[in-house]
Amino acid sequence: MPPTGSDPARMNRKKGDKGFEICINNINFQRKSVVGFVELTIFPTVANLNRIKLNSKQCRIYRVRINDLEAAFIYNDPTLEVCHSESKQRNLNYFSNAYAAAVSAVDPDAGNGELCVKVPSELWKHVDELKILKIHINFSLDQPKGGLHFVVPSVEGSMAERGAHVFSCGYQNSTRFWFPCVDSYSELCTWKLEFTVDAAMVAVSSGDLVETVYTHDMRKKTFHYTLAVPTSAANIALAIGPFEILVDPYMHEVTHFCLPQLLPLLKHTTSYLHEVFEFYEEILTCRYPYSCFKTVFIDEAYVEVAAYASMSIFSTNLLHSAMIIDETPLTRRCLAQSLAQQFFGCFISRMSWSDEWVLKGISGYIYGLWMKKTFGVNEYRHWIKEELDKIVAYELKTGGVLLHPIFGGGKEKDNPASHLHFSIKHPHTLSWEYYTMFQCKAHLVMRLIENRISMEFMLQVFNKLLSLASTASSQKFQSHMWSQMLVSTSGFLKSISNVSGKDIQPLIKQWFFRDQSGVVKFYGSFAFNRKRNVLELEIKQDYTSPGTQKYVGPLKVTVQELDGSFNHTLQIEENSLKHDIPCHSKSRRNKKKKIPLMNGEEVDMDLSAMDADSPLLWIRIDPDMAVLRKVEFEQADFMWQYQLRYERDVVAQQEAISALEKFPTPASRLALTDILEQEQCFYRVRMSACFCLAKIANSMVSTWTGPPAMKSLFTRMFCCKTCPNIVKTNNFMSFQSYFLQKTMPVAMALLRDVHNLCPKEVLTFILDLIKYNDNRKNKFSDNYYRAEMIDALANSVTPAVSVNNEVRTLDNLNPDVRLILEEITRFLNMEKLLPSYRHTITVSCLRAIRVLQKNGHVPSDPALFKSYAEYGHFVDIRVAALEAVVDYTKVDRSYEELQWLLNMIQNDPVPYVRHKILNMLTKNPPFTKSMESPLCNEALVDQLWKLMNSGAAHDWRLRCGAVDLYVTLFGLSRPSCLPLPELGLVLNLKEKKAVLNPTIIPEAIAGNQEAAVNPSSHAQLVGFQNPAFSSSQDEEEIDMDTVHDSQAFISHHLNMLERPSTPGKEQPPLEMSLLAAAAAPLSAFSKEPASSKHSDHHHHHHHEHKKKKKKHKHKHKHKHRRDGREKGREPPACPGPAGGRSARSPSLSD
Repeated sequence: MPPTGSDPARMNRKKGDKGFEICINNINFQRKSVVGFVELTIFPTVANLNRIKLNSKQCRIYRVRINDLEAAFIYNDPTLEVCHSESKQRNLNYFSNAYAAAVSAVDPDAGNGELCVKVPSELWKHVDELKILKIHINFSLDQPKGGLHFVVPSVEGSMAERGAHVFSCGYQNSTRFWFPCVDSYSELCTWKLEFTVDAAMVAVSSGDLVETVYTHDMRKKTFHYTLAVPTSAANIALAIGPFEILVDPYMHEVTHFCLPQLLPLLKHTTSYLHEVFEFYEEILTCRYPYSCFKTVFIDEAYVEVAAYASMSIFSTNLLHSAMIIDETPLTRRCLAQSLAQQFFGCFISRMSWSDEWVLKGISGYIYGLWMKKTFGVNEYRHWIKEELDKIVAYELKTGGVLLHPIFGGGKEKDNPASHLHFSIKHPHTLSWEYYTMFQCKAHLVMRLIENRISMEFMLQVFNKLLSLASTASSQKFQSHMWSQMLVSTSGFLKSISNVSGKDIQPLIKQWFFRDQSGVVKFYGSFAFNRKRNVLELEIKQDYTSPGTQKYVGPLKVTVQELDGSFNHTLQIEENSLKHDIPCHSKSRRNKKKKIPLMNGEEVDMDLSAMDADSPLLWIRIDPDMAVLRKVEFEQADFMWQYQLRYERDVVAQQEAISALEKFPTPASRLALTDILEQEQCFYRVRMSACFCLAKIANSMVSTWTGPPAMKSLFTRMFCCKTCPNIVKTNNFMSFQSYFLQKTMPVAMALLRDVHNLCPKEVLTFILDLIKYNDNRKNKFSDNYYRAEMIDALANSVTPAVSVNNEVRTLDNLNPDVRLILEEITRFLNMEKLLPSYRHTITVSCLRAIRVLQKNGHVPSDPALFKSYAEYGHFVDIRVAALEAVVDYTKVDRSYEELQWLLNMIQNDPVPYVRHKILNMLTKNPPFTKSMESPLCNEALVDQLWKLMNSGAAHDWRLRCGAVDLYVTLFGLSRPSCLPLPELGLVLNLKEKKAVLNPTIIPEAIAGNQEAAVNPSSHAQLVGFQNPAFSSSQDEEEIDMDTVHDSQAFISHHLNMLERPSTPGKEQPPLEMSLLAAAAAPLSAFSKEPASSKHSDHHHHHHHEHKKKKKKHKHKHKHKHRRDGREKGREPPACPGPAGGRSARSPSLSD
């Protein structure tokens, strides 16, 4: 092996044509187990390749053969337990460092892996001649906790009749959870996949189905798939179940699969998909890259949409019939999203994690173009505004989101995002919320690039990427060509400047290379100078708050004057605040003159409201959202009213509506009412106008005249002419009026009278709407409408006034509340008999009951919600019920309920629900780090620590969610409710340098390296799974793993802190014990009974292993830990750390 350590070995897997074959020949739904083998073909590209590292988690490996020779292997997964159990550290900084180190210790992009296979010495010559190696691994999987999800309903009948199914799932590269592979997006190979299943089942996987073969007894069949397009293991998926199959009538190469009896819904839901195909192929001027496409709809989905090579897995809850209005656009959006990711994400993969933003950005960007084409420009701009508001709110709250994690801060070793409590250098350490915001920011930045270079050039760049990739993918056995199928940030930016010839450097600098990447905050105000006929605009920036940055560059301002709409581009410099903009129209008023708008339309306006001296109607800063920014602009109320009425851009109208909340005047009321009546106004604008009008009415409550806001309008639009309190029979043919009809009552219920109660006539009105609701002649379902009526009832509830401290019981209810409660109860009972689509009504009822509880009308009790939250209910119901329990925990400070929730996080069968509970607890925490709470105690700290340390090891998203909750409850440092640690010495790992005496580093690390390298030590340390290998070549190969100093440092220090000092002996001082630690590995290796015991008879080990099923690995681990401890106490010279080193799994995990 050359002296460079493991680098050539790392390269071995990069540059080689690899074929990959996976065969699963037994799937047992009863036991939830899988048995199979994989075969990888590796072309060595360097001589001296004698170790191969692969990824594999939770798989039991039986044997590994290379070219039919038995090969020794070591299995070690440091992420199973991040910090070792005897540690009393409860410090989150410490955990994050240890977790990042553990994840990178098995990161395939760095040439690491959990499974290390030794190339048998007989093959060394073969390897030096760079000949092919075939690696054959037999493995099994028993009750997987992540990566593969089994859904086995507990009802009567065979597995197929029960609808049992299994599918692969996970976040980012999680394929290692269900078969051994190189689990990286940059490792491409061609695939052969075989799955043997019961005859009643169907196996769907990536690639083309070549054949299905029945066994002789016809009880089983094998599905053979091949995927000729080079694909990474992370993009391979599997779904097995008794699926009903539908071949798409418009495109025969597309097939849809769903669970039994849902075929009619499947037909309707997917009938639209072919149009999405046509759209993408047209704008990208490129064929869909695979020869087939499959959609599979499954239950208990991990995420709603998961895209894999040539197939996508969706949640079955997206299926709907033609009667459903609200779900249709959402489901279509999901289908379009998954298809965009087929092009960028599956077909074109990425070089490394820091290039992920390119894929997420492009797929999000072309999905946006599809939205613009399908739902129109208004919907598209509304969506962009929504996404922009989301990212702005997130960054102002938690600090910037870095799109390219490596750029930040310049120096590689500094943590680029120091304001976060997790490392952003690896997808598996990211908080889920951060990752969703990352995707949001990626497509917004793509849109900024488009603004700079034009859409035409943008699409040319995409086309270029795709055509290079498809040329490369058709090359057989020239895998150096395949790198064209991987996108990198630098390659993408180069391609942009080549195609467009424009310099986008300033843009990239602004949104990528900044140390603190964040959003821009503008404050604007203006004055009109009549003498000079000039608009003096002042624009300030706040770039000192967290999550903000300074913007330098062009900024567009649109001014609407009497003579028309004019665009001006201002240059925002370092410190210029004031900008003079010349006005076109003198402030003369020609009575009859129409006023031209932005879109060329000319309208008559009532100009009596405006300032007589000024020609300005309204002003907008950055109307095209060409900067990631938050704008707070001050202009007079009449200007906002003009902007709302006459500006034709929905974003401007939304801005005007939110500004008008601060101006409760009759004029604002009139402007909002006019918008509500305008048929041609965008329906979402009209919906927000409803809520704004309710707020204004509440501010004007003493001067308000006439019936309650919106009532007469609703009556005119939706009620009978002859009997105004009876609503017409439902007709939802016009979707715009449908959305308005179901929003208005919800907003009206927010109205309050002088006593801050909901006016009686509003409540009666809503109850009448429910009473006379008649859907018999409607071709659409009214379940969403009825659900919103219940939301309206809930909105009308105000806090209870208690008369001389009497306790509320159901007998002495306030009469209005009694009416509300009766409706809710009636609806809930109806739902039991005739459930609505997605149980929307139950969900609304549960929320309404919680509102009644919080306002003190009915006794606060979580029992109802807990029964609805049990496994077996529909997922939306469970989430709504859990939300109520989370809220109850916070309001009533109930330790019992918190325990019940934590228990559910650990044991619930549905991964999504476990994730959701953590998410809701983080958003609505029972207490936070800054407040005293009876709930905060040591047991809770231990419980959460255990969950994130080892309890959630098989679901990245869950583990990161636990970390988020921990930081919300206890903060980054040691929780305040814990007693001080025994030794009284807590290391602050942020300032690691301070503690360490520099003269000791070299030895300490040398020792550490030794520990990580020497395979015999691995026998002791890694007794996890199959410690089966021979120790004949121990001396020659010190290439196992180099550990960087911070890790070495942390592990030694923590060792030192964690070992209680041996009874009767004093703990040596700091420098002493570090030197001792450096010597420790040697003392540990000098007694070698444990390791040699394994290596002597490693042949029997396989058989023994099969017998001891799952318990095996735990026994093993503890046995060594004990041995280690006892050994450590023998040599008196170094009591603590000597044992410490051998007692733990290898140092790369710390």
